Amino acid sequence: MKMNATRDAYGQALVDLGAKNETVIVMDADLAAATKTGGFRKAYPDRFYNAGIAEGNLMSVAGGMATMGYTVFASSFAMFAAGRAFEQIRNTIGYPALNVKIGATHGGISVGEDGASHQCNEDIALMRVIPGMTVINPADYQEAYAAVMAAAELDGPVYLRFGRLALPHLFDENYKFEIGKGVQLREGNDVTIVATGLMVHEALAAADELTAQGINARVINIHTIKPLDVDILVKAAQETGVIVTAEEHSVIGGLGSAVAEALAETCPVPVLRVGVEDTFGESGPAKDLLKLYGLSAENIAKKAAAALAKK
Repeated sequence: MKMNATRDAYGQALVDLGAKNETVIVMDADLAAATKTGGFRKAYPDRFYNAGIAEGNLMSVAGGMATMGYTVFASSFAMFAAGRAFEQIRNTIGYPALNVKIGATHGGISVGEDGASHQCNEDIALMRVIPGMTVINPADYQEAYAAVMAAAELDGPVYLRFGRLALPHLFDENYKFEIGKGVQLREGNDVTIVATGLMVHEALAAADELTAQGINARVINIHTIKPLDVDILVKAAQETGVIVTAEEHSVIGGLGSAVAEALAETCPVPVLRVGVEDTFGESGPAKDLLKLYGLSAENIAKKAAAALAKK
């Protein structure tokens, strides 16, 4: 089974974009090897800028570059991009709606051994509250590659979240990616599982577990958390009557919150959330941490079974 981290797709997509578009500039915060922007640096050294360990400066300069007509990809770990540089992203990129794409790698708890200081479970919440910011969290290599290409075509700020952990490929090169459109991956009328990022893999495994129990689970991949595909959610809510969300992010402010907010206004149904509870992570192997914090197919299946009782 082919395995790649979504950050690998980010690096390859940047190299390919650079060949097609001379206005693409890539910036980094002294993490080019980890963020996978090193390939672009090697191919197009005159269009690569290292801001050093100064993420606020990185975002401010990226905004300035964008005012000169460049499409700028500004990269760092999610914790430092969304967290440390929030004010600069909000005021220098979001407020003037500049054409900066924030490539945030190492999102979520699967950063693993780097521990709580680097495991960013709050970035989606931070970014989706900025007016006009598009927030994308792809599930596999191909979706991540397509997301970068789509983001480059979109005029305005985009937050792209990528992971460190290698994942199986779900999609092939024929996969159609469209910003703001969810993708139904599995039919089912008993319960709907709405997942994003690496939790899409766990959601599909959970659906298999539920099938063995006689429960038919619909699985929806939400790669774009903002703007959210409300239509696909309303249809699922109407047809299954209950929703379970799954994300590698805090249950506060991320996918679960976005889904609950949207359905509360359009089609109120019970929404149960799987994600990191109100806690910090700890250091350990990524797969062990995912299991420890309930980010697993087993826990999704348990939530889905519990959700049925609320219909």
